[in-house]
Amino acid sequence: MLDLAYLRNALQSRYEVDKDAKTVEVTADTLDEALEDAAIQLGISIKHLDYEIISKGSPGFLGLGMKEWTIKAYESPEHKRKSLIKEEETGGTSAEEMQVVQEKKDGDVFVHVSNDGVYLKVIPPVGDGNKASYKDAVFVLKERGITSYDEGQVKELVETAGGSYEKVGDFAYNPGNDALLSVDITDNDMKAWIYASPPGPGGADISSDMIFNMLRNYKINEETIDRDAVLRFHDRPVYKENYLVAKGLEPQNGKDAYILYNFETDQTKIKLKESESGKVDFKELNKVQNVVEGQPLARKVPPEKGIPGKTVLGMYLEAKNGKDIGLPLGKNVKLAPDGLTILAETNGQVLLLNNKINVEPVLTIPGDVSLRTGNIMFLGTVIVAGNVEDGFSVKASGNIEVHGTVGKAEIDAEGDIIVNQGITGRNEAKIRAGRSLWSRFIENATVSAGELIIVSDGIMNSNVSSKKKILCKGKRAAIVGGHLSASEEIHAKTLGSAGGGSETVLEVGFDPEKKERLDILQAKKAEVEKELDEIELNLQTLINMKKQKKGLSEEKEESLKKLSERRSIIGLELEEITREIGVIQEYLNTIKNRGRVSASSKVYAGVVIVIRDTKEIVRNDCKATTFSLENGMVKYGKYDGPDDDMKKVPDGYTSN
Repeated sequence: MLDLAYLRNALQSRYEVDKDAKTVEVTADTLDEALEDAAIQLGISIKHLDYEIISKGSPGFLGLGMKEWTIKAYESPEHKRKSLIKEEETGGTSAEEMQVVQEKKDGDVFVHVSNDGVYLKVIPPVGDGNKASYKDAVFVLKERGITSYDEGQVKELVETAGGSYEKVGDFAYNPGNDALLSVDITDNDMKAWIYASPPGPGGADISSDMIFNMLRNYKINEETIDRDAVLRFHDRPVYKENYLVAKGLEPQNGKDAYILYNFETDQTKIKLKESESGKVDFKELNKVQNVVEGQPLARKVPPEKGIPGKTVLGMYLEAKNGKDIGLPLGKNVKLAPDGLTILAETNGQVLLLNNKINVEPVLTIPGDVSLRTGNIMFLGTVIVAGNVEDGFSVKASGNIEVHGTVGKAEIDAEGDIIVNQGITGRNEAKIRAGRSLWSRFIENATVSAGELIIVSDGIMNSNVSSKKKILCKGKRAAIVGGHLSASEEIHAKTLGSAGGGSETVLEVGFDPEKKERLDILQAKKAEVEKELDEIELNLQTLINMKKQKKGLSEEKEESLKKLSERRSIIGLELEEITREIGVIQEYLNTIKNRGRVSASSKVYAGVVIVIRDTKEIVRNDCKATTFSLENGMVKYGKYDGPDDDMKKVPDGYTSN
């Protein structure tokens, strides 16, 4: 089955791409913030993200009870595949490169007055920012009350913008007017603040070294000190207000274990299939999530250990470890060697039932296959409790059992097909069984099976083929109208109908598929031979013309060349067709069972019997007859009933 094989390959390919996908786990106040952070970490646009919500956030009420969002984010498989294709085509790097926008910031000047002189620092601009000017430096010095300084040194510092403090002058130092500093510890020893009073005339500023030394004197833990904040204070002192310089490390409780599912756990969600033109096919609801053996279904993320906290005074704060959870192992799943990944043990449908992951090799549709269910494609066995309505399809890699009827629908199984109430195809139903098919009746349908076709009430006006036998076994087991073919045998109670009516053609003694292929090849051979004859005629005409005129025009010379090339191609094609025809004919000639057609009650005049290559039209009604081939002629023999195949029932089922 092409569709199911494609599905298997698609599922395998998807997981080949996904298994190497980089994922990040992000926590933020809002979902949008989490997505922005994830996009930055992955280096892709938000629109190319796929994500799973690990824990849903909440804004709380007036800031109370606020809960952060935690998501697992990764590049969408579709975008990743496109990126890989683009890389292969171009030999380049990523299909999407991050553009780093450089920050724009002007240069700046800082002044610091120490007990041994006046110091100046000039930092360069960032990006397209403006450089600090000499005028800027003079303004900062005057603002600090410094009027005496080395102008040349200041100009040089402005020009070089080296970013470090250099002495530019002296001043009358008055230690009694130095800036004053105090330390305050608050919030249960989780924060340390400094409070500074500005220096008076001749007083020195507070340096970063002074702050670090005072914090050490207060036994402030080095790990909790905000060194950048202290250095910023050195450059731009903050007076007469509390300034945070140290912050305790809050304990971080470990995250609980959780399960990352690789399938949709909410069975109520419908993913409608949309065409490129935007048209939605409401028959393709994609409700069934097919998986293949060995496919990863979910992964447990283990609990994290808590990270202890620390106060600014270095006191240890205990953290809780995350809680572990069990693995949701259900039916037909197993644990991978890593002890964390859950794998499918068989092909089928993955479901989360009672918080357990299950793979069901049998899909049961409780009612009809209709707009409610959409078309069904399943890697396993399908049981339909109701009917298969007109216009819908059921495809399975295992068996298909329909408790009701099959209408103008498509049924395709790699195994057996069982239709309890019969097939009413309205000339459009297409039924294919890889093994055998059982049905109450078949009407106006195209049916094929790799082994047996067993019908109880008869076959009417249908195109039916079997690689083994077609057996009608009930009280009303009639074959009326249509074209039936089987390798070994066709059997029914009655064949044809009184007065003729629709033509009934019954063929046995050959492989229907091979015979169909042979018919196609023979028709193709006739077409090719006809074309070859036309080419030969045109070629000969041009060759004769060339001899007579001792040359051809450029246009006719080109035609001669093309015809010669086409003759070579057609010749090779004809050789291949002839070879394949020979192989099929040799195979058909070696079939030991020459085939037979039997009617336990009556055969009506007008029925066409074909055994191997011999055709017989029944001229008169006859009773209890078995037709076979003898000495190149169709023999009318005494009725010979079928063997035990008539009693055969599907594997795993009991006869009704």
